[in-house]
Amino acid sequence: MLERPASFKKGTLWNAIVARGERALASGALMPIRTEMEVIEDEGVPFLVRAVSSLERKARATQPPAGGAPPKNPFLAPYEEDLFVGYVAPAHACLLNKFNVYEHHALLVTQDYEDQDALLTLADFEALLLCMDEFDALAFYNGGRMAGASQPHKHLQLVPAPLAHGGSRTPMDEAVARGRLPFRHALGPAPQSPAQALAVYRELLRATGCDVPGTPYNYLATRDWSLVVPRAQESFESISLNSLAFAGSLLVKNRELLERVRAVRPMTLLRAVTGTERPGLT
Repeated sequence: MLERPASFKKGTLWNAIVARGERALASGALMPIRTEMEVIEDEGVPFLVRAVSSLERKARATQPPAGGAPPKNPFLAPYEEDLFVGYVAPAHACLLNKFNVYEHHALLVTQDYEDQDALLTLADFEALLLCMDEFDALAFYNGGRMAGASQPHKHLQLVPAPLAHGGSRTPMDEAVARGRLPFRHALGPAPQSPAQALAVYRELLRATGCDVPGTPYNYLATRDWSLVVPRAQESFESISLNSLAFAGSLLVKNRELLERVRAVRPMTLLRAVTGTERPGLT
């Protein structure tokens, strides 16, 4: 296993992410997905629902090269220079999310290849907490393709908090504080140390039946709580959902699908993809 020491000094990671983002935007390496956002209130949660007119640019950029050669794994070195922020001990690299919706969206990838279906390890939590100590963020892991993962190489993600100006860290915070999440889940305390975070994570996996490798789930954590959500399906109709949906943030491909979310209601989507049979089941 590669084990490179952190390439940033304590207290400098956030500034490094911002500076790298400015450079990547200028060079065209960063390709933000432009969206229009509406707030759709449902069961006391102010869901942030973003609609994008087209994802064709992302689709073109991720198509295999001509001639049938497989595409390069973007999460293995050498990394795209303008997206590489630095190494994070013990064995990870911090990259910018090339196709970001949220500004300063960072990825924490294993330097050696590990599968996105693999369970998180102590090393993953050591790297994650180094980052979460550097800046306030929602951290999440899409455990497998059915949980919304678009890359097979293991990577955690961090989106700066709060997700919306003037709000709580996430739209779901108030519901979490009330203990009123109307979809299948297990809720735990915030990560405090790598060992404690790993122990809580494993207990949440056991509580939801997701402790068998390959079982799809979403893991989310903030400085206030941690959450595991089991997955029964990847999408509701044609609306794909990843971890961000369970923090109260949804992305849809067009305005028609945004209106479908408004009509069906966001919590209906979360219940459906977690296999929740009735409101209040956990």
